[in-house]
Amino acid sequence: MHKLPLTFRVIASLLTVAALLVLAMPRTVKLGYEYKRGQAWKYETLVARFDFPVFKTEEQMLREKENLDNGIIPYYKYSEETVLARMKALEALDFGSFSYLKPALSDALSSIFDKGVVPDHGARQADQPDPSGIMYIQRNKRAVKVPVSEVYTLTSARTALAAKIPAQADSVLAAAGIYDLISPNLAFDQTTTNLVHSESPAVVSPTMGYVNAGQLIVSNGEIVTAEIEQMLDSYRKEYDSNIGYDGPKVLYWLGNILIALAMVVMLFFAMFIADKRVFQGNGYYYVLVVFTIFAAGALLVARLGYNFLYLVPFSLAALLLQAFFRGRLIIPVYTVALLPLLIFTHSGIVLFTMNLLAGMVAVYGFKYLGRGWKQFINALVVYAVLMAVYMGFRLLGMVSGDFTRVAVFLFIGSMLNVAGYPLIFLFEKIFNLVSTSRLEELSNHSNPLLRKLELLSPGTFQHSIQVMNMCVAATRAIGGDVPLVRAGALYHDIGKMKNPQCFVENESLVTLDEKSKYHASLDPHQSARDIINHVNDGIELAQHANMPSVVVDFIRTHHGTTLVSFFYDKFVNAGGDPSLKEDFRYTGGKPHSKEQIILMICDTVEAASRTLKSYDSETFDAFVENIVSSKMEQGQFDQADITLREIGIVKSVLKSHLAQIYHERIAYPNRKIN
Repeated sequence: MHKLPLTFRVIASLLTVAALLVLAMPRTVKLGYEYKRGQAWKYETLVARFDFPVFKTEEQMLREKENLDNGIIPYYKYSEETVLARMKALEALDFGSFSYLKPALSDALSSIFDKGVVPDHGARQADQPDPSGIMYIQRNKRAVKVPVSEVYTLTSARTALAAKIPAQADSVLAAAGIYDLISPNLAFDQTTTNLVHSESPAVVSPTMGYVNAGQLIVSNGEIVTAEIEQMLDSYRKEYDSNIGYDGPKVLYWLGNILIALAMVVMLFFAMFIADKRVFQGNGYYYVLVVFTIFAAGALLVARLGYNFLYLVPFSLAALLLQAFFRGRLIIPVYTVALLPLLIFTHSGIVLFTMNLLAGMVAVYGFKYLGRGWKQFINALVVYAVLMAVYMGFRLLGMVSGDFTRVAVFLFIGSMLNVAGYPLIFLFEKIFNLVSTSRLEELSNHSNPLLRKLELLSPGTFQHSIQVMNMCVAATRAIGGDVPLVRAGALYHDIGKMKNPQCFVENESLVTLDEKSKYHASLDPHQSARDIINHVNDGIELAQHANMPSVVVDFIRTHHGTTLVSFFYDKFVNAGGDPSLKEDFRYTGGKPHSKEQIILMICDTVEAASRTLKSYDSETFDAFVENIVSSKMEQGQFDQADITLREIGIVKSVLKSHLAQIYHERIAYPNRKIN
C-alpha cells in the first residue's frame, strides 16, 4: 500500500499555488443571482440597496450610435476666391442697353454669395447637407452654425438672381452669361467634419435613468421581463464594480483563502487518483505551473472584462498536459483549472462548458492532427466546437452581446493553440521532462546512440529489440505509457557497448575454445563487477547524450537490487564466504513505476528464454511464473505502483508472446531428384 505523498515539498508547493490564486481573485464580490428573461424570479424579493443607473443594452447603444452618426453636422469652407472671381467677371460683362442694372445685380449676386451656395447634387454630407438640418460655415477663421434652409443651392441661387432681373432684360442678360456667374462657393470639409464629430461631447449616454435606493426591482415569483432584466443587469454591474462585499474585510479574504485551498485540494486529489507517480518528479511542478497559468490567468483576464475570456486558449492547457502525461491525468487537472470560470465569472457555466468540451476534443484530435500544418485543422475543429456550444447557450438566451466580436475572439483564441504549443519544448527543457514526440525521436533506430550499440554490441542490440517488443505488448495490455517503455527498453543495456565481450550475447561465433572466452580467466568477484558496471556505464552514456532522466531511470533500475546469481553461486560453490553477497548485487535501485517493472520482467524473460529446452505451454507457464515470483520474493516490486491484477496481465501476455516466438515449425521435406 502507498501512503499519500504529503511530503513537505508537496504541501509547500500547493500552498504557494493557493496564495497565487488568492492574489489573482477579484477584489469585489460578484452578485450571486442567476436569472433569465421569461422565467420566474426564484429568489427573495429584491429591493435596491443603493442608487444606481439603468444601463442601456448593447442593442440600444448601437441604435442610438447609428442615429448619432446620421446626425453629423457638416463643415463647409467659404471660398472668398470664388466670390471675388465671379464679381470681377460680372464687371466685365456687356449688358448693352441694360447696363444700368449692373449695380443692382452686383448687390444681388453679392448677397447670394454672402449666404453661400452649395451644389444641387451629390452625396448628402459630401456636397449637399440635409435640408432639414444645420451646418457650419467656416469664414475668416470663424465657424458659424446656420440652418441649411438659409443656404442656396445652385438652382435656388439662380432663381433668386432671376427675380432681380426685369422680364424684358432676362434674355439679353442670360445671353451675356449672367447666370453662369453663379457657382458653389461653399466647399465641404470632410477632415474638419470628422475631427469635430470625434471630439464632440454629444456622445451616446450609456444610461437611461436611475433606480433609487429602496425601490422594488423584482418580486419573488415574478416573471423576469426585458425591463426587469435590464434593471437586474444594471444592478449587478454597479454592485460588481463599485459596491461588492460590504462586510468585514477579514471575512472576505478568509472566504477567498478557503476557496483557493479547496481548489488546490481538488487538484491534489485529481493527480493522486489519476496517477500518483506524478508526485515523484519534476512533472509535478510542471502540472502546478500549467494549472496556475490558466487558473490564475482566467481570474486576471476576467478583471479586464468578461468578453476577453473568449480570447484565452484554455484548451492549450489540455494540450500542454497531453504532451507529457496520459489522458487519465489530463482531464481531471484540466477540469479543476477551469473552475475559476465557473466560480468567479458571469455566465460561468457557459465558458466552463465550452472550454471543457473544447479541451477534450483538442486532446483527442491531436492524436491524429498533431503534426505540422495539421495543427491548424485541429485548431479549426476546436473553434467549431466552441462556436457550437456558444450558439447553443445563445439560442437559450443565456448569453447575449456582440456575436461578431465573440466569434472573432474565439477564432483568435483557437489559433493561439497552434502558436502556444511550441512552449512544450521550453517546458521540456526547464523541467527536464520528456514529451511523446521526444520519446518517438529517441526510439528511432537511426538514433546515433542506438546505431553505435548495433555496431559495437549487435547481440545486445537484438536483445533490446526483442525486449522492447515484449514490453510494448505488456504495457499496452495494462494501459501503461507505451512510448516511454519503448524508449526505456531500447536503451536499458547501452552500457554493454563499453565492454561488449563481457556479455554472452556478444561473444564471437568463432570463439569455440572455452579458455578464450571473456570470463574464463576471471574470478567470480571480478566477473560480477564487470557485469554490474554496465548499469553505471549506461547511465554515464545516457547522461552524456542529454537523455531525459525518465529514460535514464530505466537503465538504472532494470536490474533493481538483484544478485548476479550465476557468479555468486559459483563463488559460494568454490568455497567463498556467503556473507559477501552485497559484492554481487546491483545497486541501481528498485523500480518505481509499472513500466520499469515490466522492463525488469521482460529483460529477464527474454534472456533466460534462450536456455529453454522445451517449448510447450506448460513450460512457458512455469517459466514466467518462476521469474516473476523470484523478483517479488526479492522485494523488487515493493516501491512500484503496480497491482497484482496488472502483474497477472503482464504474465499472461508474456506467456502468449513466448508461445508465438518459439512455436513449432513445419519441417520441409527434401525434394526427390529423379
